[in-house]
Amino acid sequence: MKTRIFIIILAVLAVYSYGWKVTEIEVGELFRDFHLVKPLVRELAQPDLFTREKKEQVVEAPFFLSRKTSAPQETESADPRLVLSRQSGEISDRVAVHGLNLKPGQSGTLYWVNAIEQEFPLATFTTDASGAFEKDIIVPPTARGLRQTVKAEISWEEGAWQVSETLSLTFEKMVETIFLALMATTFGVLVAVPVSFLGARNLMTGSRAGTVVYYAVRTGLNILRSIEPLIMAILFVVWVGIGPFAGVLALGLHSVAALGKLFSEQIECIDSGPIEAITAVGAKPLQVVFFGVLPQVFLPFMALSFYRWDINVRMSTIIGFVGGGGIGFLLQQWINLLKYNEAGTALLAIAIVVITLDTLSAKIRAHVQ
Repeated sequence: MKTRIFIIILAVLAVYSYGWKVTEIEVGELFRDFHLVKPLVRELAQPDLFTREKKEQVVEAPFFLSRKTSAPQETESADPRLVLSRQSGEISDRVAVHGLNLKPGQSGTLYWVNAIEQEFPLATFTTDASGAFEKDIIVPPTARGLRQTVKAEISWEEGAWQVSETLSLTFEKMVETIFLALMATTFGVLVAVPVSFLGARNLMTGSRAGTVVYYAVRTGLNILRSIEPLIMAILFVVWVGIGPFAGVLALGLHSVAALGKLFSEQIECIDSGPIEAITAVGAKPLQVVFFGVLPQVFLPFMALSFYRWDINVRMSTIIGFVGGGGIGFLLQQWINLLKYNEAGTALLAIAIVVITLDTLSAKIRAHVQ
């Protein structure tokens, strides 16, 4: 006995050591480059939920790329403006920039705009209590053409907090995701229920024809379950186009396979006594199903259906990455555009909905079982 246990332990260790090698697990990598992922995690942890009205102030002053120098023309005005210490010069010349009558106590950025409208940041500044600032800049080597522009830009938020556009769009797509999963689950249940009776061993293997049907149905369900919903979604996106309909079809077809197997296993576990009693009094096959089988499997079927809806909500997020609609499609766009604050909003919404549906599904299953 001890020898057998020792051999089993050695076999398990051999399997896992080979698996460790094949999967190239290197724990040190988790710590070596952790600093690279910290900015991304920081942005994801700051979802764009609420915002205030954003205002900006932009002032410009002309500058000419020329050897001839000229003094600025002083004008008295209460309007926001920029004044340069010189209005012409060459690359690498120093120019003093004065900002007047801007928004007090705000931070901003100075830009150099060349003749072909290329914009380059030069420096940052902060206005004082009177809305003024002073900053020295160098005419950059990116200056092209004769007429250049020095631009100062300030932006700030004011007014009451309100729901951000990102949160509104996330809510809209999250509702679409929930109903996408609901329609896919409904389609799956409607098809899986009759199919499951054909795939139940205890109901179908009493005759040669029934046995053939049983093995054909179970083989079909196994093949469908072996195909990932993501692959199905790609096929349906090509077939019916990008959108939630492709997601409904992909998740619905996979739900048929998964629920068909689970439902048929529930049927195989029923008590055979009621079936034998009904059959003994001359009941026909359909009567046996309606009066001997359905009453025993109705509640488990409901519990599994709610659980599948929960699964489909989570799976629809990944389906959206390939054009299957829902929140996943939006999340994929934000990640590709490096908008991680917006992506954090979508991830927060997904987590809240999944937790809510998981809790609701658990309570429903507890009541119906």
